[in-house]
Amino acid sequence: MPKVDLKAKPYNLSDEDIKWVKDTISGMTVEEKIGQLFINLFFFGDDEFSGNEFTNKELLEKYHIGGARYMGANSDKVQNLINELQKDSKIPLLVAANCDAGGNGAVNDGTYVAAAAMCEASGDEQVSFDAGYVSGREAHAVGVNWNFDPCVDILKNWRNTIVNTRAYGTNAETVIKHTNSYIKGLTESNVGVCIKHWPGDGTEERDQHLVMGVNELSVDEWEKSFGEVYRNHIENGVHSIMAGHIALPEYQKALAPELGDRDILPATLAPELINGLLKGKLGFNGLVLTDASHMLGMTAAMRREEYVPQSIAAGCDMFLFFNDIDEDYNFMLNGYKNGIITEERLQDALERILGFKATLGLHKAKEDGSIFRNEEDLKVIGCEDHIERAKQAADKGITLVKNTLDQLPIRPETHKRIRLYYLEGEKGGIYKADDKTLNYIVSELESRGFEVTVNEGNTRVKGATLKYREEVDAALVFANVVGYGAENNYRIRWKAAMANEIPWYVHEVPTVFVSLNFTTHLTDVPMVKAYINAYKDTDITIKAVIDKIMGESEFHGTPNENVWCNKWDTRL
Repeated sequence: MPKVDLKAKPYNLSDEDIKWVKDTISGMTVEEKIGQLFINLFFFGDDEFSGNEFTNKELLEKYHIGGARYMGANSDKVQNLINELQKDSKIPLLVAANCDAGGNGAVNDGTYVAAAAMCEASGDEQVSFDAGYVSGREAHAVGVNWNFDPCVDILKNWRNTIVNTRAYGTNAETVIKHTNSYIKGLTESNVGVCIKHWPGDGTEERDQHLVMGVNELSVDEWEKSFGEVYRNHIENGVHSIMAGHIALPEYQKALAPELGDRDILPATLAPELINGLLKGKLGFNGLVLTDASHMLGMTAAMRREEYVPQSIAAGCDMFLFFNDIDEDYNFMLNGYKNGIITEERLQDALERILGFKATLGLHKAKEDGSIFRNEEDLKVIGCEDHIERAKQAADKGITLVKNTLDQLPIRPETHKRIRLYYLEGEKGGIYKADDKTLNYIVSELESRGFEVTVNEGNTRVKGATLKYREEVDAALVFANVVGYGAENNYRIRWKAAMANEIPWYVHEVPTVFVSLNFTTHLTDVPMVKAYINAYKDTDITIKAVIDKIMGESEFHGTPNENVWCNKWDTRL
């Protein structure tokens, strides 16, 4: 089993820092050691999932957690929470956020810059750098010291909507180029880096939130794709890697020939993929954490009391999220007492965890008080510089995928009366569309001089086509299809069977379709002749899209081949 070297990258610790790591571990009780393996998810008081039986201080004192994440709130509330947690924690905490596209991943009032797919479409590494730069600056302002991004998956399967806009490309070269730039921007701030989802998502269409993910590539195919990506980042000294609930069966059987199909486990539980391939063959010396432990890719593998300690035994160093905090804690503790987690494995995991904290200087920051953020730090959230970077990203990335009938521009002088179609995704989910976006689109169009009628889409009645042509000058369709963890892939879901919002009108009036999220909607609307990928539903993005539809600025984004969904008719 590979052992950590705290003097080598990504730690590069001094003798003094190594002494702090080892002395701190030797001074811990067994209960404190077990607690360091866990990352707890904190909620704010008005969150529907809140209702912990402990105060935060009591939780820290009883379970000695090593890391924290939280569900989003505005920056002042997040900063207060993190300051409170660091004050009450005996050992400084790793505090994480999911900032894949800007500071909006850390706080609700943060600045979105560019999703990975927009970075790819821009072809400009500056956009990727800016996404990382703003992510780091706004996360650091509230006390976050660890970012669970960038996503280094390769979007090989167009049907995959799990990492669709989170993937920087369809090949290793593009992913490496943009994720290197993102990390350069992120590490302008003192924020630790985590890449995901080991051993690689994007080859299939299923979601590891719902089933075990399976990367079906052969050993040689994996080495020439995902292997190149991971070797690049390991060589560059990435701090941590998130293991996905994803199997790599061809490679697993090559590493452990005794394995049959029934024995294949996701990477989070598979020692041949963590200890063998990642820490062994690839030489990764940093910290490995599991993806969220409530995901079915993990929970369906075995009993929870078995997989909680098995994840650490397999080579993961931290366990992401409790189910029942007392139960999970004792599952881990009993796993250690019963020898599933050996003394050697526990010591190695703790050295990686505390070594990471020392690399970020958290032990010294806790001592001198600089670990705490203040109101002055919050001025960077949504600052003018960050907004300008977001505007530049939108201008460079928004993509005119096709305009085969040359229907643009659409302007109030020529197409004053707009029929607006607004397509939504999941209702009531973690991530969901709402009327705020629709209302903003309407107000922005009207401010430009258009007369806007929002279509009622829950009917099959289309009405007379000649009357439609008399009343409508152009149709604009905005698809804000979002969702999370409720379907294996997300597609357009019409409001009714044969609904009147389906683009039957593409030959009646000029029609422009704008996707505000997923990039592959052409599979469901191949009849649309003018199609735009905008990647996000922010105000800045919507303004920029309307500018481009009106011909007031040019389209600069370039689509990848996935947008055609491997179909000939989508190109027409």
